Amino acid sequence: MRTPQKCPPLIETDIPARLDRLPWDRFHTQVVIALGITWVLDGLEVTLTGSIAGALKASPVLHFSNTDVGIASSVYLCGAVVGAIFFGWLTDRLGRKKLFFTTLGVYLVATAATGLSQNLWTFALFRFLTGAGIGGEYTAINSSIQELVPAKFRGWTTLGINGSFWMGAALGAGAAIILLDPALIDPEMGWRFAFFIGSALGLVIFFMRLWIPESPRWLLIHGRAHEAERIVAQIEETIHSHGHALGPVEGPSIRLQARRSTPLRDVARTLFQTYRTRTLMGVALMTAQAFFYNAIFFTYALILTDFYGVPADHVGWYILPFAAGNFFGPIVLGRLFDTVGRKTMITLTYMLSGVLLAVTGFLFSRALISAEVQTTAWMVIFFFASAAASAAYLTVSEIFPIEIRALAIAFFYTIGTGVGGVAGPLLFGALIDTGSRGSVFVGYLLGSALMIIGALAAARWGVAAEGKSLEAVARPLVFTDH
Repeated sequence: MRTPQKCPPLIETDIPARLDRLPWDRFHTQVVIALGITWVLDGLEVTLTGSIAGALKASPVLHFSNTDVGIASSVYLCGAVVGAIFFGWLTDRLGRKKLFFTTLGVYLVATAATGLSQNLWTFALFRFLTGAGIGGEYTAINSSIQELVPAKFRGWTTLGINGSFWMGAALGAGAAIILLDPALIDPEMGWRFAFFIGSALGLVIFFMRLWIPESPRWLLIHGRAHEAERIVAQIEETIHSHGHALGPVEGPSIRLQARRSTPLRDVARTLFQTYRTRTLMGVALMTAQAFFYNAIFFTYALILTDFYGVPADHVGWYILPFAAGNFFGPIVLGRLFDTVGRKTMITLTYMLSGVLLAVTGFLFSRALISAEVQTTAWMVIFFFASAAASAAYLTVSEIFPIEIRALAIAFFYTIGTGVGGVAGPLLFGALIDTGSRGSVFVGYLLGSALMIIGALAAARWGVAAEGKSLEAVARPLVFTDH
């Protein structure tokens, strides 16, 4: 005899409105630091690979070519793609908190193992696993932060967190300056020690995250309303104890039918039917910024060494100001995404980035600028491009329903990284190997065109999500009016 299935509970709650009415507090700052530091780790990993490219080529053990450096960079991104999809799927099913511990564990073990590599294949394998951990982190972390931070701070917070990538970049560049200095340490040991930095930092972060709660919004969707209520009450009590008065709950209560999981067919229907134009915009934004960043940044050390004759152990000095421009872009411009608006600012930053890259690429192709002038130009370009790229992650993490948020982030990250990120370093590595500035300029023009296309997509299909609750931006699939 077949046992009848229990009907999922119908839940009526004001928890989303209570989370969005909260003032900014130390609680939110701690959440941002403990979770958002993922971007610091990614910045560290990306910069290390670029900064130590010369050391990898000079290594008596590895003997990397420019193509090998490009392969290693692309393998890292392939791992990030696989990790984003796999861990993103698990994040929506098992919860945000379980996965941001799992993915961090994968990362810190794999990056330490990279320092023990003996050939291209072991180096590539460990870089793949490192990327998988970081890709999984993106989905779990962006979901958690979006769902815990009040709506009125969501844009600036997300851009600031994404901008912290460049704190990691600066750390990686500074570490490379020290660890690749032959007067201080054997460069063969220096590049190996560099990868232990991320592992040590990851271990510290692991303990910082122990107190962070599960997302109450995720708990609601999965029928665990009592747990969600308890967590929100604890958050409110904590904030009240810090001297903040909590105003009345202004948003309406919501009614939803809880579910244990969301079938993949519902995910596909939501992305490709219900929100088709949002999906097209997300693909355009993520592809453009991924190609723009990964193609240029992963190979910048090769440009400096091959075209400007900059010694490998001096590359870090050029990466540092480059990183500074990238860090300050989201910090300075971030609040405008909450005030002027998402659509206007995304269009503006993408368009400026594309046009300025084309101009700088032309000057490079004609050998009209020095390494110092080109680095200054990158500082200006990536001041805007960093805000644009951060806004792409903000966009795809807030314009789709909560049930598929992590998987949606993974989907767009995969499309952007697969098309723009993996292909970019391989293409630029090959273009640099030709020794032709004109060939490299063609790559710059492609990056410029993609950013301009992203600007046009934002202008056409952008969503005015500033100041709105996540439930208002994208109605959850489990909402019910009955």
